[in-house]
Amino acid sequence: MSFSAKVKSEVCRIGDLTKEEAVATLAAIMKVSGTLGVTNRKINFRVVTENAAIARLVFKLLKEYFGIHTRIMVKKSNSLKKNNAYVIIITEDLKVKELLIELSIFKDDEDVISLNYSIPDSIFNNENHKRAYIRGAFLGGGSISNPEKTYHLEFVTHNDEYALKLSSLINSYGLTSKVIQRKNSYVVYLKEGEQIVDLLNIIGAHTNLLYLENVRIMKEMRNNVNRLVNCETANLGKTVNASVRQIESIRLIESEIGLQRLPKNLREIAELRLKYPEESLKELGEILEPPVGKSGVNHRLRRIEKIAEELKNEER
Repeated sequence: MSFSAKVKSEVCRIGDLTKEEAVATLAAIMKVSGTLGVTNRKINFRVVTENAAIARLVFKLLKEYFGIHTRIMVKKSNSLKKNNAYVIIITEDLKVKELLIELSIFKDDEDVISLNYSIPDSIFNNENHKRAYIRGAFLGGGSISNPEKTYHLEFVTHNDEYALKLSSLINSYGLTSKVIQRKNSYVVYLKEGEQIVDLLNIIGAHTNLLYLENVRIMKEMRNNVNRLVNCETANLGKTVNASVRQIESIRLIESEIGLQRLPKNLREIAELRLKYPEESLKELGEILEPPVGKSGVNHRLRRIEKIAEELKNEER
């Protein structure tokens, strides 16, 4: 089961809803994933999903809160995976018009019924209703990537006005969702791990929220370790390169004028560098009697390199 399916299954188990919360949840599911149809001049509305838990939830909400006893049909999906598709059809016999008006999918203006592409303001004015609506929108058209690979959560909608309204509802929690057009759809998305965690909290997916947080912590730890290793590797490379350069300078001085011509402090550090080519400046300084700090050792070796450079220039 994908991570997205696990989140949806968890969310579907949330119970003890008020009638208003059930209205908000079902309204979002049906607006995002529903289809309006006409058969023999009678309208019907169908919800199609490949998630059995969502199909059961829609069936349960219709039955318990609206007194609508519909059926769930199962057919093979048109997707490449050939999963089962669960279809719930609400017909005029089941008072579909009244239901769609109550769910604000239809708007009835002076006996003229039309589709409503907005979200009722009443949803924005109640915390529980907001959470229920966002939960329904995720169940109807949402998906979330495997956090082991990437952080991406999105809601797929089919109307730009509705997508902007949904994004505004999500962003009322301090999030920064954005809207893009993808072919004939409008996608509301989040790409930051921390904000996705916040949204999972909003819709009540607490178990999978904890899993995602654990993944984030482990990824952050791995990234920190990699940064430290890369830093150590880079520092080691610099130390090796510096040591090679210093030894070349010392060998040049030794062959041209001899190390005995160097001042005592430079001769001592030159002999130590030849003897301990892999030691760091700090370790070389600790071997000296009396010990010398890292900056002192670096200063002496730079003087040796300068002398070697002068000898090269004289040869030219």
